[in-house]
Amino acid sequence: MSRQLFRECSGIALALLVALGATSALSQDDMAQPMPPETMEWGAAPPTLPEGAELAVLSGNPMEAGDFVVRLRFPDGYAVPPHTHPTAENVTVISGTIIFAHGEDPASAEPQEIAMGGYIMIPADHPHRAEAQGETVIQIHGEGPFEVSYLDPADDPWNQ
Repeated sequence: MSRQLFRECSGIALALLVALGATSALSQDDMAQPMPPETMEWGAAPPTLPEGAELAVLSGNPMEAGDFVVRLRFPDGYAVPPHTHPTAENVTVISGTIIFAHGEDPASAEPQEIAMGGYIMIPADHPHRAEAQGETVIQIHGEGPFEVSYLDPADDPWNQ
């Protein structure tokens, strides 16, 4: 075997070993994690939300510091009274329609219909409310911990 051919083969072998070693060293967190809808695990939403919503955690932990992605499923007519969050929310309507109102007094603000495929960016501490029109699924991505502060303490499920 000529020196030139030996160098080329050695270089290819070394590149393959490095690539294979790097691939096997990747942790599960570094791998893509597809999640078909039928594999999502739904359960009752946390008690900070009115009863009746269901939650599926797709990524992260919404109750701890750090990025998270969750889906919430609401029955027709489900409403979350005026409230705020200490961190921003990025909301995508997956199915159904959300009736969304925001501003200093979201209870009297003009509501907007946000249909499937729509998106809402809600800044931290921005008052808003939402109601589902038909069964509705939304996806929220944000930074935890996910907390809800109701403008009227009587609306807080913990106080009922």
